[in-house]
Amino acid sequence: MKKKKSEVILPSEKKTAKSSKKTAKKNMKLYSSLAYKHRAKKETNARRRAEELAKLPKEPVKRFFARLHPKRVFKWWFSWRGQKAILKFFAACILILIIFIGGLFLYYKKDLDQIRLDEMSISETVNTYLDRNGVVLWRDTGTEDYRLVVNKDDISPYMYKATVAIEDKNFYNHIGVDFAALIRATLSTVTGHGVQGGSTLTQQLIKQVYFSDEAQSENRGGLSRKIKELILSIELERMYSKEQIITMYLNQSPYGGRRNGVESAAKTYFGKSAKDLTLAESALLAAIPNNPGVLNPYNVYGNEMLIARQHKVLDDMVSMGYISEEDSAAAKEVAILDTIQPEASQYAGILAPHFVLEVKAQLEDKYGIQTMRTGGWTITTTLDYRAQQIAEAAVAAGASIFYDNNSDNIALASLDVETSQVIAMVGSVDFNNVEYGYYNAANSLLEPGSTIKPILDYAPLFAQREGINYGPGTVLKDENIDSIYCSGNTSGCSLRNYTRRFYGNITIRQALSNSLNIPAVKALYINGIDNSLEVAHALGEKSYCENRDNYGLSIAIGSGCNIRLTEHANAYASIARGGTYKDITYILEIKNSSGEVIEKWTDSAGKRAVDSQVAYMIWDILHDAAARASLVFGSQSYAFGFKVPGVETASKTGTTTTSNASVTKDSLMISFSSAISTVVWNGNHDGSGLKNSNNTIVRRVVNNYMEGVHKDVYAADGKWQSGDTPIRPDGIKTLTVNGRTDIWPSWYNESKNSGVAKETLTFNRYNHLLASNCTPEEYKIEIEISKVTDPMTGNEVYNVPEPYNRDTSDPCTYIPPSVSIAIVGDQIVATIYKGSYDIAGHTLYINGIEKSGTSLGAGGGTINGYNLDGTESSVKLVISDTAGYIASDEKSLTPNTNSNSD
Repeated sequence: MKKKKSEVILPSEKKTAKSSKKTAKKNMKLYSSLAYKHRAKKETNARRRAEELAKLPKEPVKRFFARLHPKRVFKWWFSWRGQKAILKFFAACILILIIFIGGLFLYYKKDLDQIRLDEMSISETVNTYLDRNGVVLWRDTGTEDYRLVVNKDDISPYMYKATVAIEDKNFYNHIGVDFAALIRATLSTVTGHGVQGGSTLTQQLIKQVYFSDEAQSENRGGLSRKIKELILSIELERMYSKEQIITMYLNQSPYGGRRNGVESAAKTYFGKSAKDLTLAESALLAAIPNNPGVLNPYNVYGNEMLIARQHKVLDDMVSMGYISEEDSAAAKEVAILDTIQPEASQYAGILAPHFVLEVKAQLEDKYGIQTMRTGGWTITTTLDYRAQQIAEAAVAAGASIFYDNNSDNIALASLDVETSQVIAMVGSVDFNNVEYGYYNAANSLLEPGSTIKPILDYAPLFAQREGINYGPGTVLKDENIDSIYCSGNTSGCSLRNYTRRFYGNITIRQALSNSLNIPAVKALYINGIDNSLEVAHALGEKSYCENRDNYGLSIAIGSGCNIRLTEHANAYASIARGGTYKDITYILEIKNSSGEVIEKWTDSAGKRAVDSQVAYMIWDILHDAAARASLVFGSQSYAFGFKVPGVETASKTGTTTTSNASVTKDSLMISFSSAISTVVWNGNHDGSGLKNSNNTIVRRVVNNYMEGVHKDVYAADGKWQSGDTPIRPDGIKTLTVNGRTDIWPSWYNESKNSGVAKETLTFNRYNHLLASNCTPEEYKIEIEISKVTDPMTGNEVYNVPEPYNRDTSDPCTYIPPSVSIAIVGDQIVATIYKGSYDIAGHTLYINGIEKSGTSLGAGGGTINGYNLDGTESSVKLVISDTAGYIASDEKSLTPNTNSNSD
């Protein structure tokens, strides 16, 4: 074995080695001490836990609940061990939440890769409205009024400040998302303190540009839309400055109607550029985007809310230090709504403006204002511009005689009967009238007056029912019913007809044709208010007494509730259709910018509202000029409007009054054929009274329009021809009941009409009065009459055949006529005494054969037109008076004898 080579160790190395050994020993000792302390602490803690556990019950269940004792939990919660455990738990939750949120962002961000925020832009829009034949009614381009993109310097500083103050006070401090505002809004909603908005201006801009459709959906896009908005808002803030973002917001935001962008709003409402807006104007505009449909300055019903929000904008600007209290107060004093420009001024060239704007409003309500603003739609409407031109000319003709009743406005609505499509609409006499032209009276709430009677009172009355059934020939007594009608009303209430007369026992045909009020109220009373309203609503009067609360019998005559002309025309279209209701239609088809059909009208079978026989009876009464002339209207029943040349129409007029019942406020007329249903209104735009109740103006408009639209439009299209009337249903029958011949429904059976009693009365057959003790026997005639108990008054009502009068007894003053004849040469000479009534006529009989062509004066004399020729064996002359009494005298002759036999 080799010996190891000995190593030489220097003194310095020996010293170092010795020091290292000492250090190692020291470290070992320290480590041992620390290890011992740790072990001792651990053992102490273990012993303490063991001692604690030893104090607990041995049974597992009891031990479990003992450990949950509040004192023990409280002690653990505030111990170092408990605090450390809680800290670890919350740290873990935060970490999980961060991972979860990050995951959500990454998940949804992949769907947003196609969105290029750096290319964000705002485009113009065009919606085209056509009539049913392709005539362009309006191209809604907004070319002048809609300057959608303006630079920062072209917007008033007030507008920036007002918008930030009301919409996003922390706009200049957040990163696109205001998490504090989100949490605050969430807590407010959850705790029931109301819904608050937590979206920033940046988020709103993102929503308007990229998620408007989702925001309008049923669930408003849900959580996914909100997350996408958050992501894009943060990214948008990285790409653009705050000034650029708020400028884009002001260019994009909706400001009522189609006014998207502050520039278009400023020009439309104030006739100026956005850079010239004052503080008051800026505050008003900043208030609108929160709810542009309601806060649109042209929506008069939302004006109060708009002003309230404008004041809030000003208050918020003060609180943020943007303006002073004095500036705010001065701005609030400005009558800002008085400075709004008339909306009509922006619709230059629009055809059928009230109709088109109604279609536009319906589309905005259905699809959302933002969706309609994207544009590119082609809307084919139901309007026939040929009919519209005739309607506008008819309204102009009516306006030319405004002096007739001191009125200033007219409206018209006309529907196709077969489909309930609106074919013409005139909302005011002049759309461009600064004061009231824009207001659409054709779709506004108006009192209908007597034009409601056929729909509300008589259509339900004619329906088949248990007990007494009614028809046009049924008698409803026209009498004083103030004690019932005015029950509970002590302020001089009374119910009278237009003529201030009572007409006694009259038929429903007479009552409705002559627009008598008392029978109409009785009809409503018999039906019951709820039942009548149900029928009226089913026929199409959707707005009439819509909430059915606190209405009395006055609604029978059109007082206290309102209709819309379009709905009114549709209710009568339901009558003309045989009792079938269809929804009013304004739109035939909608196509988007790609030509894709978004919406297309299809006809429906409709819904049965009343029996076809009921509808026909209403038509037949309103078509009966003779019945209308019998009591009130006289020869006017055959005048223009009531009788449209060459067109079979049914019609009903109506008037309303101001708070002063003697002053007429509105004049209305409904006119309908088998093809077209039209309503015309005339009055003053402010509801002030008219000079009289003359209906000349509405009759002139109805006459001109109904004649023109039938002959020049519907006849040309093969939809109507002269003589057309609604089809008479098979069940309708003609009966003579109580001496009156009229039409009746199939379910009417006089013998089974419960509640009707028969009675025989004796009358004077000549003066038709109820026979008295002095009435000669030969004058008497027995007549069977029926009687019923009036369901409203409880009085007995007698149905007496015409011309007999049960209410007046025979005074026995009737003197019958007499006649005697003599033969003078070849002439027949008569001597006549007329008695109480005039002579109605005479008849000459020669040898028992009537001779025509003779004449005789009322007082007698020679009978002209016949000379004796000697062949006569008998001559007889019969006369009658206007009461029907017949008197005669007869002479026997020997042939070839021309001398007097006496």
